[in-house]
Amino acid sequence: MSLDPSYLEYPKRRRGMDHEYYDYSIMHQRPPVTWSDEKKLLIWPVISLEYFPMVPQDQPFRAPGHMQTAYPDYRHYTAREYGTRIGIYRLLGAFEKVGAKISVAANSVIAERYPELIEDILAGGHEIVAHSTDMNGTIASGMDEADERALINGSLDTFEKVTGRRPRGWLSIARSQSFNTAKLLVEAGAEYMCDWANDELPYAFQTDAGSIVNIPLNHELSDRQIINVQQQSVDSYAQQMIDAADWLLGEAKAHGGRMLPMHITPYIMGLPYRIAAFEKLIADFAGRSDIAFARGDEILDEWKAQQ
Repeated sequence: MSLDPSYLEYPKRRRGMDHEYYDYSIMHQRPPVTWSDEKKLLIWPVISLEYFPMVPQDQPFRAPGHMQTAYPDYRHYTAREYGTRIGIYRLLGAFEKVGAKISVAANSVIAERYPELIEDILAGGHEIVAHSTDMNGTIASGMDEADERALINGSLDTFEKVTGRRPRGWLSIARSQSFNTAKLLVEAGAEYMCDWANDELPYAFQTDAGSIVNIPLNHELSDRQIINVQQQSVDSYAQQMIDAADWLLGEAKAHGGRMLPMHITPYIMGLPYRIAAFEKLIADFAGRSDIAFARGDEILDEWKAQQ
């Protein structure tokens, strides 16, 4: 039995993706970006500071890294809590040694439960990126729009109430969005998001509510992916980051300023048998004259000024 010809008709089939969010773009055809102080590569560190409730909710899905065994799952719960007690301060200390200001993508529950931790982050000159409410606050299509709006606004409102500053950036759990997320972020006052990983530089993203910028946060180079999922060593992680930086610096000679996200997790990278290798890695980057560390909001402002 042959298919009806109408089966193959698809109104959005065209060059690029099947949406109107942004135009298709090839790296070689873009005007080059210039970073301040003649830097060729910006390292964008993003720490995921997460609060995992004891009982996970599996709707719309269970967040990566969530509880795994019969409840109460104290083993995984306390391993995750290690990040907010020990690991985060090791990572902040490592960046302080090289004078780097970074982004911290935090669940808003952290601001309520551990306000002194958020105060320490901001006092260090770092940026808070909203990372949902807690690690049960996942988003996916099929979620009621009103519920998603309440989740996004709840996270942003909490940070604004606790810190006096509304986060400019947003990172969804597992980088998962619904068809409504970008629009709802614009309505909530967010200026950039980190969920779409299809590029290595910021780009404009259009919604029915207005525009937002996507600053791509690479998934493949995260410590969770390399160390936890692929079971590679911290030395392998460090070498892959160095390889990426070297390659991007080579591209910068022809294509202008480049960007390298560094997505790290306190309960993974903050362990005592990994932190020394991590400190050595960021000291290597800090010692190069053509590399600088930057927060997400700084990258946003520099990029927007050139558009």
